[in-house]
Amino acid sequence: MTDQPPPARRLALVLGDQLSFELASLRGLDPRQDAVLLAEVREEVTRVPYHPKKIALIFSAMRHFAEALRRRGFRVHYVTLDDPDNCGSLPGELVRWADRLRAGEVHLTECGDWRLEQSLRHCGLPLVWHADTRFLCGRAEFARWAADRQPLRMEFFYREMRRKSGLLLDADGAPLGGGWNYDGQGRKPLPAGVEAPMAVRFAPDVITREVLALVGSQFAGHPGVLDGFDYPVSHGEAQALWQHFLDFALPAFGDYQDAMASGEPFLFHARIGAALNIGLLDLRRLCADVEEACRSGRVSLGVAEGFIRQLIGWREYVRGIYWLQMPDYATRNAFGNRRPLPAFYWTGQTRMNCLRQTIGQTLKHAYAHHIQRLMVTGNFALLAGIAPRQVCDWYLAMYLDAFDWAALPNTLGMAMHADGGYLASKPSCASGQYIRRMSDYCASCAYRVSESTGEQACPFNALYWHFLMRHRRQLEANPRLGMVYRTLARMPETRQQALWRRGEDLLARLAAEDGL
Repeated sequence: MTDQPPPARRLALVLGDQLSFELASLRGLDPRQDAVLLAEVREEVTRVPYHPKKIALIFSAMRHFAEALRRRGFRVHYVTLDDPDNCGSLPGELVRWADRLRAGEVHLTECGDWRLEQSLRHCGLPLVWHADTRFLCGRAEFARWAADRQPLRMEFFYREMRRKSGLLLDADGAPLGGGWNYDGQGRKPLPAGVEAPMAVRFAPDVITREVLALVGSQFAGHPGVLDGFDYPVSHGEAQALWQHFLDFALPAFGDYQDAMASGEPFLFHARIGAALNIGLLDLRRLCADVEEACRSGRVSLGVAEGFIRQLIGWREYVRGIYWLQMPDYATRNAFGNRRPLPAFYWTGQTRMNCLRQTIGQTLKHAYAHHIQRLMVTGNFALLAGIAPRQVCDWYLAMYLDAFDWAALPNTLGMAMHADGGYLASKPSCASGQYIRRMSDYCASCAYRVSESTGEQACPFNALYWHFLMRHRRQLEANPRLGMVYRTLARMPETRQQALWRRGEDLLARLAAEDGL
């Protein structure tokens, strides 16, 4: 590298999940005196074996954002993965460019990953940090809310966020319709004959095609399919995806948000999680659009409230938990689980149709909706006693929208209950009957969901009762599991023994790397 760029009064580092024009560290930049740095680095895409579509999405979106900043007059320095001078880490690139530009100040916005933020904070440079104002609730604000509350519960936090945002409130500040939460409405299986809207797709442009070639050559061994990449990589494309959801899917979303169907990976879901989490969509704009759809009568109050609750309730809540509890949170393992993650999580090769469908679409699309993640792959990992760290790494690797602040609490806390109930009041565990009720998976499965013991019985059934038996001491006093344990107590001893033996056999087969 021989050309010496002009010095920068201020250098702003923008991360791959901070691609917002409203990013706090970009405010006040003077294009004549200041510079922006974006860098593709190997360290951040190899800490787990990320799905190649996830890597391609982030790199392409970063490159499109850099071009958009240049069109706005910003001086942008962009480091590609294959740049021979790329040192391979974000702290290293930040130090290199701060020195090269003789930067007077170096500005950053809070990260979405505790590990990365710590490494940047200790890079040896004096840094100016900015709060990530893309979120409704700041870290310190959440800590103040949580300080005198035990246990923490999302519902009460969500009500505070409704009051703060003014969303779905009447003129007196009371919730529209008289209730804060309409979660009991909807959540139906998909009826025969109901068709989901056609998914909107985005053809790769020149920039994306270059990224796909790079990712294909550099990460060929990562699990997942790169072919068929069609995700939004710019603000305009992300807005088109969101508008498609508003126009065609939002009215039915409330009814069928928990439904699962063979060969239907998207159904009525918005699929905006990745675009929102990397900065291509704005939280407040999304909520305003849904509220407007409700007030104009285009969607019901229950649908609007449920969608907004996911954005300003659950999403903000898990972020607050993450920053309040890290780094210790990542090491929690309340059940002491040690079993390795089954190999079929990386291949989809199992006789259990629900897992085959969910993992198969994950490998193909880097996407599965929340119930597939929680009640299929997560539920099985919980019942089978898989080591939480391995499960968390799998979710982080495989899903487009999975960034540590969101993926870790949702996986370790909600799916695995490894935090002992800090995030959720009870384990999200279920037998095969839940999957039968909410999907068509069981009809085409090699196992029989109507049976719990015997070689052809659905593995979820015996593993469910085996989980409850082996963790009776920890869970029996949980009021939300009281009815389940009373049912277990009424079972004949011979029935309990048969369920235990079937569970033991299934776990032994997993230990022997049997794909079931």
